[in-house]
Amino acid sequence: MLILSRKTDEKIVIGDNIIVSIIEVRGEQVRLGINAPKNVKVYREEVFEAISAENKAAAESQAVLPKVEFLKK
Repeated sequence: MLILSRKTDEKIVIGDNIIVSIIEVRGEQVRLGINAPKNVKVYREEVFEAISAENKAAAESQAVLPKVEFLKK
């Protein structure tokens, strides 16, 4: 893991097209601005974990098909 120290209004560049800006530091909280292409998904960790868990549960579940009864003539 790379650990960097930054001050308000300083930036970190990731690759050629992602910029992380330090917007504000208040006590133990840091506000970040992230500028990335639209095709790059950016999530908070807890949201990413929830999405991953839901996708895993959906993949493991069995499809339930409705019971269809045919009319006999």
